[in-house]
Amino acid sequence: MSGKNSISRRQFVAGASGLMLAGAVGAAEEKKTAPTPSSPLAIDGGEKAVKTSPASQPRWGEPERKQLDAMLQQDSLFYWGGPQTKLLTERFQEFCPVKHVQTCSSGTAAIHIAVAAAGIGLGDEVITSPITDIGSVIGVLYQQAVPVFADLGAGTHNLDPADVERRITPKTKAIIAVHLTGNPCDLDALKTLADRHKLILIEDCAQAWGARYRGRPIGSIGHIGCFSLQDSKHITCGDGGVVGSSDERFGPLLQKYADKGGNRTKWGGFDGFATNYRMSEPQAAVAAAQLTRLEAIAAKRSRLGNLLTEKIADLPCLIPHEVHPEDRAVYWFYMFRLRPKSLKCGRSEFVKALVAEGVHCSGGYIKVPLYGEPVFQNHGFFAGRWPVKEMGLTTMDFTKHKCPNAESLLAEGIRVYTYEYMTEEYILEVAAAIRKVATHFAA
Repeated sequence: MSGKNSISRRQFVAGASGLMLAGAVGAAEEKKTAPTPSSPLAIDGGEKAVKTSPASQPRWGEPERKQLDAMLQQDSLFYWGGPQTKLLTERFQEFCPVKHVQTCSSGTAAIHIAVAAAGIGLGDEVITSPITDIGSVIGVLYQQAVPVFADLGAGTHNLDPADVERRITPKTKAIIAVHLTGNPCDLDALKTLADRHKLILIEDCAQAWGARYRGRPIGSIGHIGCFSLQDSKHITCGDGGVVGSSDERFGPLLQKYADKGGNRTKWGGFDGFATNYRMSEPQAAVAAAQLTRLEAIAAKRSRLGNLLTEKIADLPCLIPHEVHPEDRAVYWFYMFRLRPKSLKCGRSEFVKALVAEGVHCSGGYIKVPLYGEPVFQNHGFFAGRWPVKEMGLTTMDFTKHKCPNAESLLAEGIRVYTYEYMTEEYILEVAAAIRKVATHFAA
């Protein structure tokens, strides 16, 4: 891990362990029956390590029904001045205290609004992560700007500030920090870089609802914060997003760039150009209700992910999910990484063995870093063309772009699915399964 807030492996393990609730963990440990390291793998006919089945639970119910009933009493379902949008905004500000908030149609829209409000345009460069949803860069490309992918930390899966700095050029205008899996980026280091080079720091919090960096809410530290309410996120209204800022240079522009370029607070015509990214009142009603669930969801996911780290951090053949001890990661999923030279098997065999033990997991995350996708390799963003490159405003060639650590992470990482309805007993059994398989294949 790079940057001024780097921590040693020993500090990391000690810090993560300190976050555990000793009583609850102790009670759960009494219940588990972990196999001995010498017991045969389940894939070879041995007893499964994971005997607990993580039961699911409803994601919505009476709070959402109440808000939808209230919404149905309204004369209008338009967002502007709507009581559901107002309630969503107020509840959002309770956990992310930013002055200006704009609801929108998706997390992708939130990023595009932020990029437009930041004034990013023709030929500007924006540094971001190569391992993320393509929605993190769609807005950059639509503004005719150039995404520049920086490498990641070995265990954090987030931007390496040292590599970000190496990729800054006179054309760089912004950094988009993606809090991948809900693990906070090294925001102090990135903010220092942004201030030194007069750049705009945008936080992509799509997977990080409820996460905290050094005790501060994610989304409130950079110049602009962007959130997703897509169906798979911690809280959701099916599809939707929120973008917020306390910076007076950008905050007042968020509504304009979400609503066709017009300012509804003081109508003076369309003095800007933007698309329609509005959220409707029914979506806002569901999202506002969902926010009442956020703290419990974030706290539970954080506790379960940290518990898993505590129980596998000493295994020499893997790199656990690295979280700074002063941060709260909310584990949209848990990712650990294998050390291939310390194992007598490949990732595929390791994953198959874990699945046989009863672990809900899979290899990797996205198939390739974004720059490896065909649309990037072909520079074919607009009807098969890339005008910025054709105009000579960038020399970027994604066929030659490399982020070695990100590529290794996708080849060596194992994703363990985590949900707030899982129990500590289940996570302890997952840890026992990982230990069992790692011990069996240790070189």
